[in-house]
Amino acid sequence: MIEEKELRKHVQKIILWIQEYVKKTNTNGVVIGNSGGKDSATVIALATKALGKEHVLTVGMPCQSKSKDLEDAKLVAKTFGVKILEVNLTDTYEKLEKEINNKLNKNLSLEAKINIKPRLRMATLYAIAQDYNYLVMGTGNLCEAMVGYTTKWGDNASDLNPIANFTVEEVLKIGEILGVPEQIIKKAPSDGLGDKTDEQKMGITYKEIAEYIETGNTNKDSMKIIEEKCMKSKHKREKVPTYDFKRMNYLKEK
Repeated sequence: MIEEKELRKHVQKIILWIQEYVKKTNTNGVVIGNSGGKDSATVIALATKALGKEHVLTVGMPCQSKSKDLEDAKLVAKTFGVKILEVNLTDTYEKLEKEINNKLNKNLSLEAKINIKPRLRMATLYAIAQDYNYLVMGTGNLCEAMVGYTTKWGDNASDLNPIANFTVEEVLKIGEILGVPEQIIKKAPSDGLGDKTDEQKMGITYKEIAEYIETGNTNKDSMKIIEEKCMKSKHKREKVPTYDFKRMNYLKEK
């Protein structure tokens, strides 16, 4: 794990990076999905430091979710003085699931149903961002990306992500540095898409994933799971493959 002194330096660099990127893209600010969890809270804190609260819009998007998550999201918004919009996606999700089931003449698998939710949330964020001339800021961390614990074109889609290269422990420490509420920091990580925590779903701990990232090793059973998940999710970390021929040279030069 990066030492706190070094993380404090990174915080200042991230703030400058956000400022420069927003300026370069000629946008007015950022919109962030506010789940009430550690990652989104830390990103909201960074964005607010960089751009000022008037240029940060957060969105709570309950979708058959526990009410506690929205309460935590409101606490995060209040802590950093940013606006929170509540867009309830439950009806939209249920109608879409029913329509797809009817067209397929069968019920979608559990995983297919679960992944609809983050994709609906991202569609919501991009609609709002376009209307405000904002960028969508991502909230996924390195540990999640490493094992593919993310939904393609859902929570892993964004215009910029300030915590993508930090492990969970490092994100927690950055959050502490920036004043994220203690109850958010100590909250068991969960994607809000079921009753289990992230670690229960994955069968490994974030600490083990971070250890593997930093040393290439962890306990034998967990290392096997990590390596399998990493291999299977490789496509989530790569650019979309396209057929390439000389016509693309112009774009490459640009």
